[in-house]
Amino acid sequence: MRLFNTLTRTEEDFVPADGTTVRMYTCGLTVYARGHIGNFRTFISLDVLRRALRHQEGYAMRHVMNFTDVDDKTINASQQAGMSLRDYTDLYIQAFRDDCATLGLEPVEENPRATDDANLRAMVDMIAQLKTHGHTYESDGSTYFRIATLPDYGKLARLDHEGIQAGVRVDTDTYDKQDARDFVLWKATKAGEPTWDYGCGPGRPGWHIACSAMALRLLGEGPIDIHGGGIDLIFPHHENEIAQAEGATGRQFSRFWVHVEFLHLDHKKMSKSLGNVYNVQDILDRGFKASALRYALISVHYRKQLTFSFEILTQADAALTRLTDFLARIDRVAGGDAHPEIASRVTAAREEFRSKIASDLNVPGGLGVMFELLREMNAAMDQEGGRALGAADADLIREAFEEFDKVLGVVAVRRREEAAPPVPEEEVRALIDERRQARRDRQFGKADDIRAGLEARGVILEDSPTGTRWKRK
Repeated sequence: MRLFNTLTRTEEDFVPADGTTVRMYTCGLTVYARGHIGNFRTFISLDVLRRALRHQEGYAMRHVMNFTDVDDKTINASQQAGMSLRDYTDLYIQAFRDDCATLGLEPVEENPRATDDANLRAMVDMIAQLKTHGHTYESDGSTYFRIATLPDYGKLARLDHEGIQAGVRVDTDTYDKQDARDFVLWKATKAGEPTWDYGCGPGRPGWHIACSAMALRLLGEGPIDIHGGGIDLIFPHHENEIAQAEGATGRQFSRFWVHVEFLHLDHKKMSKSLGNVYNVQDILDRGFKASALRYALISVHYRKQLTFSFEILTQADAALTRLTDFLARIDRVAGGDAHPEIASRVTAAREEFRSKIASDLNVPGGLGVMFELLREMNAAMDQEGGRALGAADADLIREAFEEFDKVLGVVAVRRREEAAPPVPEEEVRALIDERRQARRDRQFGKADDIRAGLEARGVILEDSPTGTRWKRK
């Protein structure tokens, strides 16, 4: 497999350092608000990377994706809500988990929170290592990283060293692009802010130290195999992660860096700070399916900007309908002889799909391979009254599309959606009970109205001697 490495700006062959297990860290959500679909373009793209490494390349995964639950944004938002930091961020961590499940992301092995005790201790230990190696200084109770002590600072973002402002401090968790300054590792306590004291004095961690410490605590000593996130994290966050990890350990932090491009709306990046965001529930509330959203977000290569529109969701939904209709048609194939030419064509498509995905996650190319095979197999089923395709051929075709979807993850989400009632199941059960009682009370008009109302919403009731069951219309 080849991946574009932001560190070298080239595509490189990827194999995990130990040959068997990929140690991967990806930056998760800052949980001061619900994640928007721009965030999820990154999360889904990295989910496809995980799936490709696991299901196609056959590697075991040790994947960590964090929650940033303490920074300026989370603290300010929790204070405005009148809630404790933990209770406030719990709400958005659960919303994120719900959205991930809705969009079919595979669960990762570890989801650490920055404020977990073990992680805070790991941060303080890393700061102590940095101090030992002469990379820190203190001012007004806060501890800072002195970037002048690391000659290769800026190597990920390709910073111009003449523009680096060593000795000029920045306390906020975000700052202007390319404005490189000494950054805070541990922030002194401020009134009303959460505070901890593990040996750096009372205060709380800066944004950057959390990821460096959690990655090495949970994945082991560097270099880890892959670090990923959105392209906006290259600087300052990922650059500062490298400085902290390598300054503390003297070892390379990560061998590969993978970054996902922006999702745009009206030619501007989708961002909570700009207020031009849709979250997953917004999309569902407009009548679109999560499967269509997942498909749309992977339909453009992860290193190219994607402009969002509801038209591309409609197109994605149509593509998925075509795909699931084809698979349903394959399931109806019965009997007939096997055809060697079909087996040969399916094998070639599987190899071509694998090649596309192995070429820096060329998902659009993989989708093209899949739909070309679909077109050809539909044509075969149209020939000779369907006799050009036998049951054994159908099994091979079905296996190929299952293999494709282990990487893409779109058909599984669509099938789950189709298996669920268009009306919440608990509501269906309650209406069945209400209808049963109406019939017992000889209120047959009311019972008929309940049946008709459900049918209008896409649920059909079927009565039998053993009771009433429902099915999708």
